[in-house]
Amino acid sequence: MKAIRFRLLIAALAVLMGTTIARSQTITPDSAPPPPPMHPHGMEMGMGFGEHLRFLADKLNLTDEQKTQMHTLMQQARPTMKPLMQQQHQIDEQLRQYVEGNFDQAKVQALAQQKSQVQTQITVEETRVHNQLYQLLTADQKTQLKQMEAEHEQRMQQHQPPPEE
Repeated sequence: MKAIRFRLLIAALAVLMGTTIARSQTITPDSAPPPPPMHPHGMEMGMGFGEHLRFLADKLNLTDEQKTQMHTLMQQARPTMKPLMQQQHQIDEQLRQYVEGNFDQAKVQALAQQKSQVQTQITVEETRVHNQLYQLLTADQKTQLKQMEAEHEQRMQQHQPPPEE
């Protein structure tokens, strides 16, 4: 369970790093994104990917060289990831017709198997990229990232209801 959460944190770091680096190269003061959407009761819904990445980059004190290397890795992964994500989206669109229309178990089963294969490929590629990104961190940054993950885990545990017996 801990390994999965660590992978998710690394995945978030990878996505956020790529997004922030890409956006930082094109954002000018006039083209800054609007503030995050507000909850109906006036509270912010939380940080978006770009804000989260900037937060992690600040917390881990990433160097410009690390940011550049991470950006390069994300750019190299894009030609592999984009078609996989598109394929997964197309399968989801096909599945939607069986939610909104007549259900056909055999066809849904076949689509679910296709989606499973695509998700496996996505997981392998994401894990490869996350490993490469993680290897760019210094020993201190790795320790700090693990500490942040442990603190996040602890906060998440505090918000979960006790198990039912």
